[in-house]
Amino acid sequence: MALLGFVQIPLTKVKSVRESLREKGLLKNFLKEHPYKMIQNQKIACHPLRNYLDMAYVGNITIGTPPQQFSVVFDTGSADLWVPSVYCKSKACVTHRSFKPARSSTFRLPGKNFELEYGSGKISGFLGYDTVRIGRLRTMNQVFGLSQLETGEAFEHGVFDGLLGLGFPSLALKGTTPIFDNLKKQGQISEPVFAFYLSTKEEGSAVIFGGVKKCCYKGELKWVPLTKPHYWQIALDRITWRGHIIGCLRGCQAIVDTGTTYLLGPYAEVDKIHSLMNAVPLQEEYLVQCNARDTYPDIVFTINNVDYPVPARTYIRKVRGQPWGCRSGYRGWAASQTWILGDVFLKVYFTVFDRGQNRIGLARAA
Repeated sequence: MALLGFVQIPLTKVKSVRESLREKGLLKNFLKEHPYKMIQNQKIACHPLRNYLDMAYVGNITIGTPPQQFSVVFDTGSADLWVPSVYCKSKACVTHRSFKPARSSTFRLPGKNFELEYGSGKISGFLGYDTVRIGRLRTMNQVFGLSQLETGEAFEHGVFDGLLGLGFPSLALKGTTPIFDNLKKQGQISEPVFAFYLSTKEEGSAVIFGGVKKCCYKGELKWVPLTKPHYWQIALDRITWRGHIIGCLRGCQAIVDTGTTYLLGPYAEVDKIHSLMNAVPLQEEYLVQCNARDTYPDIVFTINNVDYPVPARTYIRKVRGQPWGCRSGYRGWAASQTWILGDVFLKVYFTVFDRGQNRIGLARAA
């Protein structure tokens, strides 16, 4: 079962920050005056992630005292942390690790319920506060959700226990503070920055908190201002195949989402891409001849006037353990013009999420 994504909707198209700056003649100055600068004695934490069958990137965290371990997706498409609770009897819960409040001496119960809806299912339960650790990083009195009901095959069959959201506070449950904000407030990191290096191999991927590691990318980071600091949402200029525009004809919006496996776009535009790829539908998958990986061109995403090619060997994916060959890395997901740049894109480009400057940095992954 492929992880389709945890970005929350609805989405609204807004005037881009880039457009506003350009109208005022300030865009070039903005990008020149706000380069990323390494500072001395950065508190950087590099936390390992595991690539699970090219479906999801998961890492371990602990909650409580003594620590209870969970495997979570570090998800930029949402902003809440949740794990299954011992009180949940859904099939998704009984097949995953669950948090036991009675075994933690630091657990606190505020008595509030919650409900979250994602593209892949629904979660409901109650909120708690406890100590959360991500490697050497620690947040005290961190709010998190304890699920009592989970619906959706992605949760049932996923290798992960829960989600750790890295979106903006406005995307989080009302009245709660996301874990990244608490890491900064509690002095665990020196800069409001995190980054993702996603490897095609099972091991070697990482989420980096508090700064950037130069060894993870080639060349220089190219910065893109956010159009709205809610999702990690940017303006996308166009999508091209052999120089012809095949998507985002008049400019559109894109959400950069580590919790989504695929490249998701409007159904009509993704259908056009699949037609060019001679892809054959099979249930929810689109099958492609594997030899096309050697002959098809890059599909180019142009962002802030910079081209970001995605090679055929990335958007046509071999299926591990399946005899029927290769599948497309594209999926249709909505009638809107918003694209979601998921793991298919992020494997190619090291990505920096800069909360301090409300921007995203992109560079070719090392």
